[in-house]
Amino acid sequence: MGNIAKRPNGAWRARYRDESGREHSKHFTRKGDAQRWLEHVAASRIAGNYVDPSAGRISFSAFYLQWADRQVWASNTRRAMDLAAGSVPFGDVPLRTVRRSHIEQWIKSMLTITDARPRPLAASTIHTRVNNVRAVLRAAVADQVIAKDPSQGIRLPRRRKRDAAMRIPQPGEVGALLEHAEPSFKAFVAVCAFAGLRLGEAAALKVSDVDFLHRRLSVERQVQRAPKGSVEIRPPKYGSERQVILPDGLLDLLGKHVGTHVSAPTPDGWLFTSLGSDLPPHQNTIGHRWRSTLKAAGLTGIKLHDLRHFYASGLIAAGCDVVTVQRALGHSSATTTLSTYAHLWPNAEDRTRSAAAEMLAQAVKAHDESRTA
Repeated sequence: MGNIAKRPNGAWRARYRDESGREHSKHFTRKGDAQRWLEHVAASRIAGNYVDPSAGRISFSAFYLQWADRQVWASNTRRAMDLAAGSVPFGDVPLRTVRRSHIEQWIKSMLTITDARPRPLAASTIHTRVNNVRAVLRAAVADQVIAKDPSQGIRLPRRRKRDAAMRIPQPGEVGALLEHAEPSFKAFVAVCAFAGLRLGEAAALKVSDVDFLHRRLSVERQVQRAPKGSVEIRPPKYGSERQVILPDGLLDLLGKHVGTHVSAPTPDGWLFTSLGSDLPPHQNTIGHRWRSTLKAAGLTGIKLHDLRHFYASGLIAAGCDVVTVQRALGHSSATTTLSTYAHLWPNAEDRTRSAAAEMLAQAVKAHDESRTA
């Protein structure tokens, strides 16, 4: 597949042609080194991981733009990928010369306090950005632009355990939020707390999505923030269309909301709208109303998404199994549900203690009954 020839200056030139007929050559001081190089090229071609030496000359940023334009992404995914790829300091570096040290230095910079950034990025944010950049590097490997992913094995800052980071509101706190929410916002809070909807899913509800007869709610779309303060209606996250069973109390709240706060309700009309508009509410609008509700209730540190955790914890406490909780929340798999809420399910110690307590109660009861017989 190649040949070795001695040059007039005493160097050994090894050369070969690739599948396209292009010739590649390299000079060595010793003939054995030239032979080993050709053998390495031959082995990589047989193994299917051959990389054209000239392919990696493209910069990281240039490759990302070409690759990203070919992907079938939602607009918010493209924005997240653009943010991550645009934040690397090695954007102009040829891919073949991107080293592990480049990525380690980038990660370190995200943890460093500067005048422009008074506090380091959260560990979860760093994980997301690194994983997005890693997807670009893996695509370059798959496209045979580079031989290996330089980010492989990179250590990332430790994230807080889910059970430590998760804030589950207490029932009294949720009750206070409902009491102090503005009348037109009360049903929105209730849908998040007692149906487990994400902010975008609740914002995109239509009147027809509430089936008062069969006491269920259809989640068929979500609101996504778009540039310049507009909104974009898209399918739910990860294809999580679902039917959510509603309690009677929530149905009553929704019925009162439609009758009082939905002007000229029609089946195709939005259940919730921005103030002074007939469009579904923007994320910023919901955020403002949520902060006002928290302040009125005298509460701090609770996010709107924590109401989803409240709903999930209630289902688990009531004895619902993993699949039931998964379907109610619209998770893509039971693995996602377990990775998020596993710490809320009773463990073996809890079951053993409950079983022993039940046996003790039965033994005492049987003994008392035998004494009175």
